[in-house]
Amino acid sequence: MISANHCISLSSAFSYPHENGLFSIRNKSTSKFLVPKACFRIARINCKLTESGIEENPTRKEFSSSSSNNRMEEYNIAMKRMMRNPYEYHHDLGMNYNLITDNLIVGSQPQKPEDIDHLKHEENVTYILNLQQDKDIEFWGIDLQSIVKRCRELGIRHMRRPAVDFDPDSLRNILPKAVSSLEWAISEGKGKVYVHCTAGLGRAPAVAIAYMFWFCDMNLNEAYDKLTSKRPCGPNKRSIRAATYDLAKNDPCKEPFENLPEHAFEGVADWERKLIHDRVHALRGT
Repeated sequence: MISANHCISLSSAFSYPHENGLFSIRNKSTSKFLVPKACFRIARINCKLTESGIEENPTRKEFSSSSSNNRMEEYNIAMKRMMRNPYEYHHDLGMNYNLITDNLIVGSQPQKPEDIDHLKHEENVTYILNLQQDKDIEFWGIDLQSIVKRCRELGIRHMRRPAVDFDPDSLRNILPKAVSSLEWAISEGKGKVYVHCTAGLGRAPAVAIAYMFWFCDMNLNEAYDKLTSKRPCGPNKRSIRAATYDLAKNDPCKEPFENLPEHAFEGVADWERKLIHDRVHALRGT
């Protein structure tokens, strides 16, 4: 156990010692973090955001923890504006995640190959499902190729199903294919699946919730509450309902989703669940 005399407080939830290297810690909601064992120096850089909140072509692909503070501020402002939730992403604390079920982990982006080693050796992760677009990864200066290479070396299957950050329509469209990849990986039974976007607060938890809703005999609210009780976040529930409607629709003349009541498709009938299973399974390999 680490003595309080050897730690400094980052908040009421976090602390870390001063030696060099990495280690994992938990906050009060049981999130795990990989954080540098060194003090962070704060500085600022200027960057412009697009309508979606992410800079299209960042001028620097590599930056220190000091310069990332401004990016975190910009990103969190965009997330609060677009997603209308109070949650924040702290890139400088490293990768963080939560175990949702025995074989499903939801978290933030791996930042370096050492994060892949941690997921493999500490959590028995054998599949990673990445929901980021290329520009999301570039925005944070992540070397994706080194991460994918380390996945190959450790026998981890790295999959991508990109969705636009903070975009409910893009999330709606990608959910069936993303859940197809997730369901296939879990059905293989070879280890845990790590699902991540950038912060692990929107796209990744939405995919996990949709999977639990469609394949774990839960209604949407049960799946939503189960995940958010373990990982506080605010994924777009309407996008999940809309994707459920898209998969369960069996009549081209059916009333458009936008005209349905607010709580439509928070649950499904048995025949609708079977149709969803068939259609999600048919997306394997696409």
